[in-house]
Amino acid sequence: MNTNSNSYTIIYASVMVIIVAFLLAFVSSSLKDTQNKNVEMDTKKQILAALNIRNVSNVETEYNTYIKADMLMQEDGTLKENDGPFATSYEKEVKANNRLHVFVAEVDGQTKYVFPVYGVGLWGAIWGYVALNDDKDTVYGVYFSHASETPGLGAEIAGEHFQQEFPGLKAMQDGQVVLDVVKNGKVESPEHQVDGISGGTITSVAVGTMLKGCLGNYTKFLTTNDAED
Repeated sequence: MNTNSNSYTIIYASVMVIIVAFLLAFVSSSLKDTQNKNVEMDTKKQILAALNIRNVSNVETEYNTYIKADMLMQEDGTLKENDGPFATSYEKEVKANNRLHVFVAEVDGQTKYVFPVYGVGLWGAIWGYVALNDDKDTVYGVYFSHASETPGLGAEIAGEHFQQEFPGLKAMQDGQVVLDVVKNGKVESPEHQVDGISGGTITSVAVGTMLKGCLGNYTKFLTTNDAED
């Protein structure tokens, strides 16, 4: 075969593309289980962070120690144990299957409830978890992260200094979720509101919208006396 011909070049290039595509598909398939496990571990680590359990050396052990159940809220506000696999995309869980997860935890002998939250910041997705005490009102801890917020500004929602402003706040008022983040210096209800990040107003307000919107989905549970079905 004439290696200098156009047909040889086309055939050679086509074969190489097929081989490379096959190798990439094989590697991706081989690593899929490991990648999924890493995502699961990262999700569990974030849930623990909302319980103020950070910098853990063994995520699986710590998660199993503190998280007692992965529950789903029913239409009447009661909880039922999740009979499906561990989820890592809670926005998808709600939109596709209407599954509202509640993680029941025990810290120092006291029950805590952890709720996934998700929204949209200035540049992309934001998400996190909110832990409430057994009164289903007082914030015990929070964790927030983001995909692409501005470093030094909106990205500061992922910093512990911002997240530590939430413990002790009240999530509810008159049966409604009012936990909020407002523009820096505009707090009118310090029992329910946190000052936004200076220079990161849009992201800060987006966190407030996320909290009220996502926690609002759990109003029936938050306003009932019985914790579990």
